[in-house]
Amino acid sequence: GKLVKGRKRHILVDTMGLLLMVVVTAASVTDRDGAKLVFLRALKFFPRLELIWAYGGYTGPFIDWVKEKCLWLLEIVKRSDDMKGFVLLQRRWVVERTFAWLYNYRRLSKDYERLPQTSESLIYLAMIRLMLKRVA
Repeated sequence: GKLVKGRKRHILVDTMGLLLMVVVTAASVTDRDGAKLVFLRALKFFPRLELIWAYGGYTGPFIDWVKEKCLWLLEIVKRSDDMKGFVLLQRRWVVERTFAWLYNYRRLSKDYERLPQTSESLIYLAMIRLMLKRVA
C-alpha cells in the first residue's frame, strides 16, 4: 500500500481477497524484504499453502528463497511488453481490491498510529468487520 506516507503495508490475501497476513514496515523497506517478513510469519499459521501469486517485482533470487525457505511455488503474474497504460492483470486485482476495501476505513486512510504493530492491528480489525458484514 503506497497511499500511506512513511509506511508500507505488505499483505497476503486468499483468492477472494480476504486478508491472511499483514506486516507494516517503514517505507524504506523493499517489497521483497517486506514479503520475506510476511512469508516467514505466514509459514507459522498457514503451513499448507502451496502456490503464491505475485507481480513482476518479486522475480530473481526471491523466487528461489521462497522455494527454499517456505517450500511454496511463487508464480509471477507479468505484464506483456506490448501493453500500454493501466491494464488489469490477472490475480493482481484481488490484492488491489483488498487495499481499496481497507482505505474505506478512516483510521487506515492516513497513518495516525505511532507504532507499526498498531497499524497492523487496525488492519486486522477492519478485515474482521468486513468479513462479519458479509456473513450477516
